[in-house]
Amino acid sequence: MREQKLSYYINKASELNNQSFDQKIRIALLGSFTLNGLAETIQVKCAEKKIQCTTYVGNYNQYNQEILNPTSNLYKFNPEISFLLIDTRTLLMDLFHHSHSVSVEERRKLVDEKINKILSLATKFSQTTKSKLVLANFSIPTFSSYGIFENKTDFGFHRMLNEINTKISDALSNSDSVYVYDFAGFVTKFGEKNIFDYKQFFFGDMKISLDYIPYLASNLMSYVIGYMGISKKCIVLDLDNTLWGGIVGEDGFNGLKLGPEPPGNAFMEFQKVLLSLHQRGIILAINSKNNYDDAIKVIRDHPYMQLREDHFASLKINWNDKVSNMKDIANEINIGLDSIVFFDDDPVNREYMRINLPQVETIELPQDSSEFVNILKDLNEFSVLNITQEDQQRGKMYSEQRKRVELEKSTPDLEGFLKQLDLKISIKKANEFTIPRISQLTLKTNQFNLTTKRYQENDIKKFSQDTNYFIGCAQVEDKFGDNGITGVFIVYKENQKEWFLDTFLLSCRVMGREVERGILSHIINKAKEAGVEKIRAQFVPTSKNKPIEDFLPNCGFKKDADSWVYSIKSSFEIPSCLTVSAE
Repeated sequence: MREQKLSYYINKASELNNQSFDQKIRIALLGSFTLNGLAETIQVKCAEKKIQCTTYVGNYNQYNQEILNPTSNLYKFNPEISFLLIDTRTLLMDLFHHSHSVSVEERRKLVDEKINKILSLATKFSQTTKSKLVLANFSIPTFSSYGIFENKTDFGFHRMLNEINTKISDALSNSDSVYVYDFAGFVTKFGEKNIFDYKQFFFGDMKISLDYIPYLASNLMSYVIGYMGISKKCIVLDLDNTLWGGIVGEDGFNGLKLGPEPPGNAFMEFQKVLLSLHQRGIILAINSKNNYDDAIKVIRDHPYMQLREDHFASLKINWNDKVSNMKDIANEINIGLDSIVFFDDDPVNREYMRINLPQVETIELPQDSSEFVNILKDLNEFSVLNITQEDQQRGKMYSEQRKRVELEKSTPDLEGFLKQLDLKISIKKANEFTIPRISQLTLKTNQFNLTTKRYQENDIKKFSQDTNYFIGCAQVEDKFGDNGITGVFIVYKENQKEWFLDTFLLSCRVMGREVERGILSHIINKAKEAGVEKIRAQFVPTSKNKPIEDFLPNCGFKKDADSWVYSIKSSFEIPSCLTVSAE
């Protein structure tokens, strides 16, 4: 996607002073070179996501001092995300140009020293602050004084940098506080001669061209999206001239452009990338004005379709308007409209969607279908800081969800439907396997969430190690399959007689099945065993969590000032359709 000029973002940033949003973030930018305009661009991009961003830009090439000094302005700023960009020239100093002037042994020793220094900086930073650290890896210049003989050299210039990048990435792969940004990949994507402008370098030690600062900011925003838990969950797709070329109602099954030859190969490649996103947990759905029988035959039977019926959580193939269909899709899948990205080749449909449902991210598509793939790949809307096992299984889970919906429609009442589901709730403790998912649910769950408190993995780890906290999650299964970990609770033990329900949430995937009562019964039973007399809770209303508004009073909690209180003496029964077990 083409970016605005840097001047646009600098001018826009000056207009943000009077704007205020519910979500806020503090971002620090540290670098070994001039980072003009990066802070302003990130501020504007955050504002576009309804996030108020305050930035701290470290002094020129002072990142080492700022990280090592516990009283530095960096730590006083108390960032939530910090980006550290060290360029290859600064890293290697004189050896950037003369790496072959020292022995192989000395080069290996230097590489180990650089790796250890960077990792020790990351460790010091993580020990001093709660901020996430995003460390850029190192671009590998195409030039070598050894020319075509470079790859024949024992531990040459390029190998040195590859080793540094690989070992740093490996060392930090399991860290939940430090991430490695692929700056080398960024340079590869846009081209070394575009990113590094000698004129700007000589003029002001700018090692990223001003023209590409907005593209860098867009890449870094992926971490903001993941940290804030605002990533999109679902891609909704048109069919004709979007998933395949041509119009099935006019061109017929055999006349569609879809296959290994152009122009059908562009649509085939687009589907392959969509399938890869589906496999990592992005929900797919269809919103198409079409004859259902014609369209579903293509999806089921066309030899070059990469996406089949089971890959879609919802199929709205009818002659209804697309806005109504989109609302139905959101209701059926049980997600917010602001979790949806919409692809449609028709500019009229796109404009209609933008006007009526601005919450939906409607993507601008060109007429040239060969550009669809790059537009999809350039989206950072699906960025998450951790991909869990539940994410990878989400496609299968939503395919099973369609079967549940069909059963519900065929059952005359809710009680009968729930009994047929054979629901089993397994309460699990917070441990190294469940903590990433617990954190993810607190970051992403909006609808059935009492307080919408957001917790990073480090927060959950600390709670789990504190005896004053009682943390758990719920895995939900039924006869159609495993829904995965879909419920979370965090209880703070205020004293021996009273517990506080800090967090209680349920994924939209299992809403409306009485699962919340099963989880609450486990908490109440544990409280009884501990001799607790009452459980206190609060409902903090937001624009999205209305589905949980009546949960507390419906479960026997009584209003007490700004809290809700449950007396342990009260009896609490779970619905007969549930089976609850605990580790």
